[in-house]
Amino acid sequence: MLKITIIAGARPNFMKIAPIIKAIQKAKEQGKDIDFRLVHTGQHYDKKMSGSFFEQLGIPEPNANLEAGGGTQAEQTANIMIRFERELTENPADVVLVVGDVTSTMACSITAKKLNTQVIHVEAGIRSGDLSMPEEINRMVTDAITDHFFTTSEIANENLRKAGVEENRIHFVGNTMIDTLISNIDNFIDPNIEVGGEKLKEEGFFVLTLHRPANVDEEGKLKEMMQAIMDGTAKLPVIFPVHPRTAKILENMGIVHENLHYVEPLSYLEFNYLVKNSIAVITDSGGITEETTVMGIPCLTLRDNTERPETITLGTNELVGTDPENLKPYLEKLMSGNWKKGGQIPLWDGKTAGRIIEVLIKVYGEKVRKEKLEVQS
Repeated sequence: MLKITIIAGARPNFMKIAPIIKAIQKAKEQGKDIDFRLVHTGQHYDKKMSGSFFEQLGIPEPNANLEAGGGTQAEQTANIMIRFERELTENPADVVLVVGDVTSTMACSITAKKLNTQVIHVEAGIRSGDLSMPEEINRMVTDAITDHFFTTSEIANENLRKAGVEENRIHFVGNTMIDTLISNIDNFIDPNIEVGGEKLKEEGFFVLTLHRPANVDEEGKLKEMMQAIMDGTAKLPVIFPVHPRTAKILENMGIVHENLHYVEPLSYLEFNYLVKNSIAVITDSGGITEETTVMGIPCLTLRDNTERPETITLGTNELVGTDPENLKPYLEKLMSGNWKKGGQIPLWDGKTAGRIIEVLIKVYGEKVRKEKLEVQS
């Protein structure tokens, strides 16, 4: 039997592993000799960030929770590695499958390779070129020791080729996060947010998310950026899902406006309901730019670089930068109705996870069968 250990650690991971688990379950029902063990590293855990994701996305309870959250980058990496080494030693796997670019992705990849276990990286090969981002280091380290690479775009394929990866280890399959989006788009949940005693009007509000240090660590710059957002959004409500503690800090900094509305963090289905019904999203996230592209929602990315350039060249995203002065012309273009429409991105069709499992069975199924026969003989 092909035994796969799947790693989840932080919010973005859950959307990416959900369709993979469903594809494995489907393959098992069809008689394929395959099974999985789900390991939650505990890198992030609270009800909104983890628990509701498992419930809403139909992910089974993890077989193990390493509870390795908290601490500095180094402390968290070390804790995950120590605890995952014990987990993988006690529950050996043929392959360890990691997704995305969080600390858990890198830490579990290193641990698996040192235990001579094959590493599969889903969403491999994406690059921002910005080594100040912890995620970029996680991507580079993980891809340096990965055995098979599952990619979301031809750009990612080319990045891997330039790094010397052989063609037969690169598998262009699409985007599992889009699998999750497409399968749940009819199940989005209205969070029932009211502004001035009235419900939000469709295409009558903006969604805002900010978390990167380049945008939030410097108080003066953050105030300027928020003012630029409020000046350019035509007095429409700006909905900002943020932890209550962070909202309090922002309010204490004087970042308040009659059209700016802080709300508590939302579940996956609630947040994407907002995105789907908004006029546009202003963000410094990477994953959100993929979802807005598929839903056809304009997206303004407050970053100086992106690891997802296809959302700009083919999608609805624009790279605004981190200078507040840059925002005005983009918002003017949006409010005048001149935003680009975007188009379909190859293989972002909701069928990525099935392709991944097909490849894994093809690559590893025969190997596992041969090893089983050798043991029996």
